[in-house]
Amino acid sequence: MPLLEPDPGALRPGVRPEDAPSDRATDAGADGTPEPLRSDLLALLGPEKVLTHISDLVRYASDASPYRFLPRVVVLPGTTAEVAAVLAYAREHGRQVVFRAAGTSLNGQAQGEDILVDVRRHWVGVEVLDEGRRARIAPGTTILRANATLARHGRVLGPDPASAVACTVGGVVANNASGMTAGTTRNSYRTVASLTVVLPTGTVVDTAAPDADERLAAAEPELCAGLLALKREIEDDAALTARIRAKYTLKNTNGYRLDAFLDGTTPVEILRGLMVGSEGTFGFLSEIVFDTLPLDREVLTGLFFFPSLPDAAAAVPLFNEAGALAVELMDGNTLRASVQVEGVPADWAHLPGTTTALLVEFRAPDEERLAAFEAAAEAVLPRLTLVAPVASVTNTFTRDPGTIASYWKARKAFVTAVGGSRPSGTTLITEDFAVPPDRLAEACEALLALQTRHGFDAAVAGHAAHGNLHFLLAFDAGLPSDVARYAAFMDAFCRMTVERFDGSLKAEHATGRNIAPFLELEWGPRATGLMWRTKQLIDPAGVLAPRIVLDRDPEAHLRGLKSVPTVEPVADPCIECGFCEPTCPSNDLTTTPRQRIVLRREMMRQPSGSPVEARLLEAYGHDAVDTCAGDSTCKLACPVGIDTGAMMKAFRHQRHSAREERVATLTAEHFRVVEAAARLAVSAAAKIDDRLLSALTRGLRKVVRPDLMPEWLPAVPGPAKHRLPHTSRLDARAVYYPACVNRIFGGPEGHTGPSLAEAVVAVSARAGKPVWIPRDVRGTCCATIWQSKGYEQADAVMANRIVEAAWGWTGGGQLPLVVDASSCTLGIAHEVVPYLTPANRELHRELTVVDSLVWAAEELLPELEILRTAGSAVVHPTCSMEHLRDVPQLMALAEACAEEVLLPDSARCCGFAGDRGLLHRELTESATAREAAEVTAREWDAYLSANRMCEIGMAHATGRTYRSALLELERATRPGDG
Repeated sequence: MPLLEPDPGALRPGVRPEDAPSDRATDAGADGTPEPLRSDLLALLGPEKVLTHISDLVRYASDASPYRFLPRVVVLPGTTAEVAAVLAYAREHGRQVVFRAAGTSLNGQAQGEDILVDVRRHWVGVEVLDEGRRARIAPGTTILRANATLARHGRVLGPDPASAVACTVGGVVANNASGMTAGTTRNSYRTVASLTVVLPTGTVVDTAAPDADERLAAAEPELCAGLLALKREIEDDAALTARIRAKYTLKNTNGYRLDAFLDGTTPVEILRGLMVGSEGTFGFLSEIVFDTLPLDREVLTGLFFFPSLPDAAAAVPLFNEAGALAVELMDGNTLRASVQVEGVPADWAHLPGTTTALLVEFRAPDEERLAAFEAAAEAVLPRLTLVAPVASVTNTFTRDPGTIASYWKARKAFVTAVGGSRPSGTTLITEDFAVPPDRLAEACEALLALQTRHGFDAAVAGHAAHGNLHFLLAFDAGLPSDVARYAAFMDAFCRMTVERFDGSLKAEHATGRNIAPFLELEWGPRATGLMWRTKQLIDPAGVLAPRIVLDRDPEAHLRGLKSVPTVEPVADPCIECGFCEPTCPSNDLTTTPRQRIVLRREMMRQPSGSPVEARLLEAYGHDAVDTCAGDSTCKLACPVGIDTGAMMKAFRHQRHSAREERVATLTAEHFRVVEAAARLAVSAAAKIDDRLLSALTRGLRKVVRPDLMPEWLPAVPGPAKHRLPHTSRLDARAVYYPACVNRIFGGPEGHTGPSLAEAVVAVSARAGKPVWIPRDVRGTCCATIWQSKGYEQADAVMANRIVEAAWGWTGGGQLPLVVDASSCTLGIAHEVVPYLTPANRELHRELTVVDSLVWAAEELLPELEILRTAGSAVVHPTCSMEHLRDVPQLMALAEACAEEVLLPDSARCCGFAGDRGLLHRELTESATAREAAEVTAREWDAYLSANRMCEIGMAHATGRTYRSALLELERATRPGDG
């Protein structure tokens, strides 16, 4: 064991429930995957694609649903051949397989009790076809990522679920999830052109292949004959045929898509339709080709408030008649809970209990069409019963993109915002049903009465234009009386939906575990029997996803309910939705923010000292704490702002010994010496062979804890110039603060122009807005060095020092403080605040801290003449830019300096995180893998960012030379020949 290795027990939870929850991982599973399953799959796929430790199994045991099942093993195949091999193994050994992509499903579809197959990590990519009219998409690609690529071609996918930031294309197709605008005409069933499917037998079918039916008949003759026989049987039953057609006039994802037998004429066509909405029970979708839709860019949106839910529901048909593409409903509980979401008016917290809002949107390809929609929409308003119970309510339409974005942010946060405000320790249930749109108001009244009768105060929202409502219930899964109350409610709700409204028990979330027992109630024995026969035909061995769609146990929806133990306050509101995962730098390496919380909750379930707790603690230090970049982009992705990065920094602090804290504080107190020593070390290192330095530091990391000893990377630059440029306080328009990282490290290798500090001084002077560098900047820092590692006392020392210095430099805040590293801007502007004394908090309030990107784009660029441009540039927006919302300014500078600019679709935090990429180089390599592939697919004339350590990280990841956009701006505006 390396020296100074922290004690895993330092993170052992304190107070826990008196009685261990029944869903805790048992002691028998502490060693993880049992034999021979472990050895068999390791031999089949290799150690890189098989996860067997108990910490791996626990982190995959939860998804966004109220259920929790511990898999026996998790595998990560990367090819269709490997998927087929896993399925063959399962058939031969009587095992069961469940596919999991994003884990955003709300009904337990992504959970299995045997072999769980992760089909996200190795299955990402978008190929644009026919100028964007079609797209071939890998199943692990998020909807957001796919649409970002298609937007360049003026196209978009039809399905638009609220979880688009995280949910994957494969999951959306497998559940036939639709969203705000898809309805019954733009969903996956209607817009998927073709699929490549790996059947349970291992047969691979590309439904677009000209000879697909011939190949399928040769490989699966009984399947083909059976599909055609079922088709004839259904078509011969006129009443059944009519019933099937009627059921799909509403949004309906409950059970298998029986109209596939009516719409398809060949076995392959039938199979294509059946795969949509089959929830992973018929096969693996390895590739999906979509027919895309036009991206109408002209948008008109309004948010309108009504005195009650029935009043709002009654207005829906009027907006539908006016041509609205989306009419979204939010009840009072939803509106009040959404004040947790950044940008939502605070006074919504004071809305009356019955207040309900409709979010209405029209989209058009041009101004003329939008003007016609606007006239029709405005004519509706006088016919409505509107209220304005708080000052922020306007009840008007807008075209302002910022306002529209804030409306949709509130709506899309429905599940997470309401779930985040639930009582601590309770489990969240999300239900989703549809009724004929003309009976929506009646259904709302019935739902409210039913909730009251069973003691629930649910939150309601939904796609009102399509008669589709969602509601959330919270109850304690550990209390038998609460579970019984939930069971009684579900029985009454399902009967009401089916018997009173002839509705769909699942409109877009798919059957899942919680509606499977009620499938026959909705469809009747004849149709349900056909679904069982279809499953038997396609998956005769019962390998895939048992009990997900079909289950004869009338209490199956009460099995496996998830306990939610109380954890650290910063993370306790988490409903495990997974929105945070795509943005997390470590999501393909160790754990994600959701998984860090899931593992913490399992520790709380465990009795103190249990074998499972010991194993979890052993793994948690590296997998959760050390490999967290601490960039807090999870906070940006989380609708309720859960900052798992902050929790990991607190855990780092918790692991520190008193001696470590004292040493860290000394480095802060004597940072001028530390800074000089660091620059001297970099200077010395520049004269030593990179291979020798790398070998030396790797050797030291085996002796000293890796989280303390950096590894030398060839991308690390030489030292910065010893002297900062001379500037004058007289006539300065801003104080320029060169960050310590730019005072220690020089520019990229081969750079012969001015230093970054010289470039900022030069371009500011050219624009007539000179800056001044104080002579005593050395020895100061933004404090992020210590804050990121959890050294709280050291952080406080430097935080107070920099604020006091900045206040003096800026004349008490009279001049802005321009900072040339985005992470340092974030640190001084925001992250130092919790560590300031009361007096220094007052000083901080008087400061105006400006990132150099904003200074250059907004203050300098309008005054500068661009004399030369690069042919092309690719940019890397840092996580700090995302927090500061500076990405548009980075793009503005790049577009001024280059003819062609790319912001990669896969760009996210590089994971370098100050020195974290030197401590755990694998973190940066994993975090940047997809972005690096995009960047290196061709050559670019310039590679631009605005943070030296991130530039080093991207240089390491891509082998390309990244530099500050300010250096490129200086070159573009330099007088003479440049």
